[in-house]
Amino acid sequence: MPDTDLIELIYQDAHLLVLNKPAGLLCVPGRGEDKQDCLSARAMQQWPDALIVHRLDMATSGLVLMARGGAMQRALSDAFANRLVHKRYQAIVDGAMPVRDEWSVIDAPLMADWPRRPLQKVDPAGKPSITRWRALDSSPAGDLAAATHVLLEPLTGRSHQLRVHLLSIGHPILGDALYGSAEVQARAPRLLLHASELGFVHPATQQTLRFESPPDFSLLSRP
Repeated sequence: MPDTDLIELIYQDAHLLVLNKPAGLLCVPGRGEDKQDCLSARAMQQWPDALIVHRLDMATSGLVLMARGGAMQRALSDAFANRLVHKRYQAIVDGAMPVRDEWSVIDAPLMADWPRRPLQKVDPAGKPSITRWRALDSSPAGDLAAATHVLLEPLTGRSHQLRVHLLSIGHPILGDALYGSAEVQARAPRLLLHASELGFVHPATQQTLRFESPPDFSLLSRP
C-alpha cells in the first residue's frame, strides 16, 4: 500500500480530473474495512463531485481520468465505450523481444477463468480482445535474465488484458503476482506496468487533450 494519502494531480478543470495513481492503490473501494482506501475516496476528499470513469488494476500505476459530475461521467464513459480514448502503457516483460519500428498485434479472445477467479484466460469462446505492442529496448539475447521494455496499446478494454496477452506470447510482465511464475514475480518489487498516455476530446470544450506520465521503472533499473 502506498505510504502517503496524497495523489498526484496532472490536470483539472470544472469538468474532469487526470490523476496519477500509484501502484498498490485500488481505484474503487473493495470488500472489507481494509480495502476502503482507494483513488476515488482520496479524490472525493478534495473534489466531492469526482466520479470514476475507468479503472486500473491495483498493481498498475499511471494515468486515471475522472469525471466531475454525472453528466460528464456519462460522456466520458461513452468515449471509452466507443474507443475514442487513446491509451498507451509501458511495461518491462520477461525475455527478449525484437526491437523494431513496426507495431505487432495480439488478437486473442479473453474470458474469466472461473475456477481461478479473478484470473482471466485466452479462450476461443471469450470476448474479442486486441492489443498492439512494440518493443522499445531489449537486453542482449544471451542474457539469462533477459527483459524487454515495451509500449502497449489495448484496442479493447478487457480485465487483465495486457497481462494475459503478454503471458500468452511467452512474455509475462515482471513482478506479476497473478500470472507470473515465482521467478518472474521475484524479478521486480511490483508489477512493472504503467499507464503512460491518455488522449481524448474534451466533451465540454471539444479541445483535444493529451497527457503523458513516465513510469518510475526502466530496463536499466531492473534487478
